[in-house]
Amino acid sequence: MLSVIIPAYKDPLLHKTIDSLLENAEGEIEIIPVLDSYWPVRPIKRDERIRVLHLGKNRGMRGAINAGVRLARGEFLLRSDQHCAFAKGYDKVLTETCKPNWIVTATRYFLDPVKWKVMDIPPVNYEKLVIQGGKKFAGQRWRSRDEERKDIIIDETMAMQGSMWVMPRKWWTDVIGELQTKGYGQMYQDSHEMIFKTWKAGGKMMLNKNTWFAHKHREFLKGRHEGTKENPSYRNESGLYALKVWGDYYQKEIRPKWGI
Repeated sequence: MLSVIIPAYKDPLLHKTIDSLLENAEGEIEIIPVLDSYWPVRPIKRDERIRVLHLGKNRGMRGAINAGVRLARGEFLLRSDQHCAFAKGYDKVLTETCKPNWIVTATRYFLDPVKWKVMDIPPVNYEKLVIQGGKKFAGQRWRSRDEERKDIIIDETMAMQGSMWVMPRKWWTDVIGELQTKGYGQMYQDSHEMIFKTWKAGGKMMLNKNTWFAHKHREFLKGRHEGTKENPSYRNESGLYALKVWGDYYQKEIRPKWGI
C-alpha cells in the first residue's frame, strides 16, 4: 500500500489535490491530509481511503509531515503538496520500480490552479544541486542532462523540488528518521536534508519519467510558503544551517562524484 502524506494549512486546493490522487490511483492507497491546527471551510470528503489527521497545535510543514508518517500504514510513502495534480497510475509507476534505498520523484509540470490544467510550459526533469548565492542549497534545471539522457526513463538525478517524492517506509525509518526542525526551522531545505542523508547511507535520488505530477505555478498565490505566526519560515536561516551541516560533504564528495 502507498500512504500519501499531505501537510495542509488553509489551502482551498487541498480538495482538488485529494480528488486527483484518488481518481488517478490504480492500486491500494491511503491519503493522510494533515490539517495543521485548522479545519477547512469545506470538510474533507468521506472516503474509506482518506484518514484525516488534525493537529491541535500548529507544527509547521516539517512537523506535519513527521506526524503524517507516524500515522501511515503503507509499505511506501508519498509526500505531496496541497496543490498538485497527478497522472493516471502514478502510484503503481512510482512504487513498482522503487528500490529499497531510493527516493524517487517524477517529471514535474506546472499547474494552473484556477483552470486545474497543466500549463504549456516545458516540464522539469533533471535538477542539479548547487549552492545559490552562497546562502543555500537549491535545485537548478539541468537542461544539458535532459538532452544527454533523454532516452533513459528511470535515472539518477541530484535534486528535486520537495513538493512530491516517494520512498519505501523502511528507508524513512532507517535513514531519514524524521525531518529535523532544529536549525532548519519548519519550511525549507527538507528535500536537500533527505537527499544528503540518503547519499550518506548509500542510497540514490531517482527520477522516473514514466509518470508526472503538476505543481501550482509560482505566478499564482503562494499559500503557506512563508510559514505561520507560530512557525515562521526562517528561509535564510534554514539555508545557512543546511550549508553548515552539509557544505563540506557536498564540496568534497558530491561535486567530484557528479563532475560539477
